Amino acid sequence: MKIFVNNINIAFSKYGKGFPMLLLHGYPQTRLMWRKIIPLLSKHYTVITADLRGYGDSDKPAPQANHSTYSKREMAKDQMLLMKKLGYSEFFCIGHDRGARVFHRAALDYPKMIKKLVLIDIVPTPHIYKNLNKNISESFFHWFLLSRKKPLPENLINNNKEYYIKSMLGRLSNTNQFLEKKVIDTYIKKFSKKSIIASCEDYRAGASIDLIHHKKDTKKIDCPTLVLWGKNSLVGKNFEPLSIWKSYVKNLSGKALRGGHYLPEEKPHQVANQILNFL
Repeated sequence: MKIFVNNINIAFSKYGKGFPMLLLHGYPQTRLMWRKIIPLLSKHYTVITADLRGYGDSDKPAPQANHSTYSKREMAKDQMLLMKKLGYSEFFCIGHDRGARVFHRAALDYPKMIKKLVLIDIVPTPHIYKNLNKNISESFFHWFLLSRKKPLPENLINNNKEYYIKSMLGRLSNTNQFLEKKVIDTYIKKFSKKSIIASCEDYRAGASIDLIHHKKDTKKIDCPTLVLWGKNSLVGKNFEPLSIWKSYVKNLSGKALRGGHYLPEEKPHQVANQILNFL
């Protein structure tokens, strides 16, 4: 299904009954990444999964020179308007990777709408850029590749898209253990030329206009927030997430789970249990 909001179409799916929650995916994926979590959460809640602008089946608008088209502020606006059109003024938010960064912004820009927040395997964007060292730079090398001036990263990815997607997924986790071939094939198929452009713009925004927006923030995230991360993920190996998020969140809890970056696909039952206990 799609709904027209903020001058674009946002693709989404809806499951279950109960208090609403919105789930947002990461890079280089789509809302398909929640397929193992949905049956566990939709027993208790109305679960909405959506594709971010630029990804999956959502529209991929042409970028602007200042990268604002794919700023987390604009991406958050899409999702908040989607929920409003679906009739929800208050809901829970669960985000992984890029989706979690969109919710970081949304929790600051729309504090009355988000009642509780779950952020999976990220630390704040400003913290990463302020604390770069050799290990972090090597771990997050794709941030600096994708944010290069177009069309360098776009051309490199388009030259061998299948290899790129598989290497990115495999670099962050042992995908053979939890990603079916048909799922990987879907991620590759959905990563169209327009999506490659849009996703590079997502990272260019993260290195520019998103940092400008964060610099102007004067308040912490107000709603109760749960942070989950993989013990073996790049986040788990490079950071102490709870100590970092304390500077950004008023009401914080969280823990590491045994696994890598793609926890909702690697450890769906453990992630779902943590979410359900928190909510």
